[in-house]
Amino acid sequence: MSDTWNIAGNEFSSRLIVGTGKYKDFKQTAAAVEASGAEIVTVAVRRVNVSNPNEPMLVDYVDPKKITYLPNTAGCFTADDAVRTLRLAREAGGWDLVKLEVLGNQKTLYPDMPATFEAAEALIKEGFKVMVYTSDDPIAAKRLEDMGCVAIMPLGAPIGSGLGIQNPVQIRLIIEEANVPVLVDAGVGTASDAAVAMELGCDGVLMNTAIAEAKDPIAMAKAMKLAVESGRLAYQAGRMPKRLYADPSSPLAGLI
Repeated sequence: MSDTWNIAGNEFSSRLIVGTGKYKDFKQTAAAVEASGAEIVTVAVRRVNVSNPNEPMLVDYVDPKKITYLPNTAGCFTADDAVRTLRLAREAGGWDLVKLEVLGNQKTLYPDMPATFEAAEALIKEGFKVMVYTSDDPIAAKRLEDMGCVAIMPLGAPIGSGLGIQNPVQIRLIIEEANVPVLVDAGVGTASDAAVAMELGCDGVLMNTAIAEAKDPIAMAKAMKLAVESGRLAYQAGRMPKRLYADPSSPLAGLI
């Protein structure tokens, strides 16, 4: 069965988005991307070389004609830095579908929401299609959607923590109110975390550290691919209701 999803007018089959940082080299990055089946990769514009031909370039290993590049503002702690970074990305590669994150502090890497609102507004006015990293606050998420963001990306847990989905109720509330794709961004540590996110009804999951820092990144990339597919199918199937007491699998009526 075809189960595609759409973001900013672009249709995708894979609901797994992967990052391109923290791998030992671009060769391993490319192998992990292939194993994951991802059709979108995030690129930290301030950290990953996509424009200097005198050094190894990501585009030589992950073909931007086959894989959608999603420039992001990792490492930006002010709205001005984030906006400037994405302007440079558009100049370097012509990208207008971008991922915005404005971080609050180095310890938690939680989003600075006032600065996120400020940067999102400026970028949208300049014609960017903004996918936005946000706190798991349904009110903030709805405000970002109303501003014109094309996807809402609440954190599951702090970036790089691997703690899994800490506030499933909040994520579910965001999904119920949203009219644009919702993707869990940050906090996934293993395949079961990805499945949980998808079972909640998320349109997709974004991850980097969970794959890149696994003992076997290529195997973990494949595990994440299967987990996202499994969680999505379980969500579509509709899980059984939870009950306080047992309910026998076989009916008691008609027993001898």
